[in-house]
Amino acid sequence: MWLWALFACAPDPATAPADTPLGLEPWCRADSAEVEAWIDGLLPTMTLDEQVAQLSGNQLLPNAAGRWDTPDDEVHDIPGFRMMDGPRGAHSASGPATAFPVAAARGATWDPALEAQVGEAIGVEAAAAGVNMLLAPTVNVLRHPRWGRAQETYGEDPALLGAMGSAFVTGAQRVVLAQVKHFAVNSIEDTRFDVDVRIDDAPLHEVYLPHFRTIVAKAAAVMAAYNHVNGPPASESHPLLTQILRDQWGYPGIVVSDWVLATETTEGAAHAGLDVEMPYGKVYGDLLREAVEDGRVHPAVVAAAVRRVLRTKRCFGLDHVVPEALDPSQRLTDAHLDLAELVALRGSVLLYNDGGALPIAPTERVVVTGRIADVENIGDLGSSAVDAPDVVTAWEGLRDLAGARDVSLVAVDALAAADLSAADVVVVVAGLTSEDEGEGLLASGDRASLALRDDDLATIADVTARHDRVVVVLYGGSALTMPWRTDVEAALMAWYPGARGGSAIARLLYGDDNPSGRLPVTFPVEEADLPPFDNVSLTVTYDAFHGYRHLDRTGVAALFPFGHGLSYTTFVVGDPEVVVSDDGVRVTVDVTNTGDRDGIETIQVYVGPTQDDPTRPRRALGAFAQAELAAGATTTLTMTVPPGSFEVYEASGWVRRTGAWTVEVGRSASAIDAVAQVELP
Repeated sequence: MWLWALFACAPDPATAPADTPLGLEPWCRADSAEVEAWIDGLLPTMTLDEQVAQLSGNQLLPNAAGRWDTPDDEVHDIPGFRMMDGPRGAHSASGPATAFPVAAARGATWDPALEAQVGEAIGVEAAAAGVNMLLAPTVNVLRHPRWGRAQETYGEDPALLGAMGSAFVTGAQRVVLAQVKHFAVNSIEDTRFDVDVRIDDAPLHEVYLPHFRTIVAKAAAVMAAYNHVNGPPASESHPLLTQILRDQWGYPGIVVSDWVLATETTEGAAHAGLDVEMPYGKVYGDLLREAVEDGRVHPAVVAAAVRRVLRTKRCFGLDHVVPEALDPSQRLTDAHLDLAELVALRGSVLLYNDGGALPIAPTERVVVTGRIADVENIGDLGSSAVDAPDVVTAWEGLRDLAGARDVSLVAVDALAAADLSAADVVVVVAGLTSEDEGEGLLASGDRASLALRDDDLATIADVTARHDRVVVVLYGGSALTMPWRTDVEAALMAWYPGARGGSAIARLLYGDDNPSGRLPVTFPVEEADLPPFDNVSLTVTYDAFHGYRHLDRTGVAALFPFGHGLSYTTFVVGDPEVVVSDDGVRVTVDVTNTGDRDGIETIQVYVGPTQDDPTRPRRALGAFAQAELAAGATTTLTMTVPPGSFEVYEASGWVRRTGAWTVEVGRSASAIDAVAQVELP
């Protein structure tokens, strides 16, 4: 399979069967035959020391430019990798940069084309520090909203993750190489270095891996996770790195370790298929050279890893050693800040709007309060940290947009004495900060619960007791429980909205822009409605049930379902046409904007076998598309559910499940407008 996969033309991962090999084309941007011939000529001329030097970084801490580098080989004119974190902007170690909304907010846009723009912009700002490889995107399945890095990923569903992550890679790789992470089943912070995630083949392949396969069809590199998977660490997992990634998928690029604590043994990493250890050679470097000399690692194992490193460099244009080039003028540009604001607008989700509490009219008097109303709140302080000057807070956004409008800020400690009766509406800004959630060890780790802080709850209770029109703006990386739901007239989920987040919030609350965000994660009524979150045990078991899949199984309603989001206009979805074809199942449907405002609707297609299988989720997201419509306009959307959505993973591999399938078309996992059945031959 490997030789065939190496030179076969890669199919479109959106329509390919689950295990179709990817191949070098179009992954490789150069002539693949010439690349392989170049490697064939170069490898025999490299000493063991020179080969080993290709396989690890050369410093524990980032350098003065904020990067982690692998060494240049000036003898053979082979450049090193220059790596930097960047899930929401170039890392803070490299100096000031644009803070984009976190990936959770970008997942809420459900807009891959917009995400490609973000990937390119972050790539440009990283390249300004001499970077040639960006450590992003993060695409782990959000199994539970308490995960500290929930904000770094696009949501709970592999179809959404695959589309958004692939788009980010497309954009970023217009400028730099992208390294998709963390492979695989990584979704706990507090025990991430030690926990062994036990998972059967079916949920692993059907839920936790399909989006990775979609993305690695484009990505130059893959980062192995910290956690163990069915025993060994992910960076020493032969089933993950060799059997699945290379033998089954035919991935031709490199696998890089996560930093420092991800690797444990030289032989284990080398024989599993790890190519590059970062940030330095803890188990590679001298220890790898000694393992080869002692006969514990065959020289061919090292040569194969070096071949993948050289292939990646040559295919993606790292052709020769170049001097460091720094260009701070490419950061914090007006275009990038405007893009960050646009994404915040598109990703903020209007959760509910009882009685038309929003939008706020220009003539209305507004009181703004809340613990974080005037706090610069852009998210985690771990590896995704961004040094973002002049972040627009929620209060600043409302104040600056208001102009001559009547808007005032009341500090929480002055709230008890404030007269709220003169206000037409009270806006409470509440939610999470980097003190509540983030990367483990470097920052705050996993969340303690899905509830708001007690002081936020007290503020909401105080305001709702004294005013009958209250709007809550929520910051945070994922789902929150909302016991105050019936006491508050409207709620907007802003996530961590980036450098211009406050401006976007103001434009949405005043109705200058129409909300269009849709939830990439399920908001439960109670945390107990979701599977337990265990960030204490050193062995945990994952199955196929989380988020909406879990609620489908238990029959419990969500507070706000996956895919949910409101607008200031209304939409009607027509009867779909559903056709089975060689490319999958094609769904065509008309969408009409029946309101008096322009708006964007996201149509979602869920598919599942008509005959129930208790070992698998009842249905899964198969496709989605957006309709951007003027008031009164109609458009036709065509979505194709790929063949892989109708396959299951058995002991023998992927098997097409024939027979009757149910196709649901709607605007969230709960708001289903039409149901059809198809027969798969």
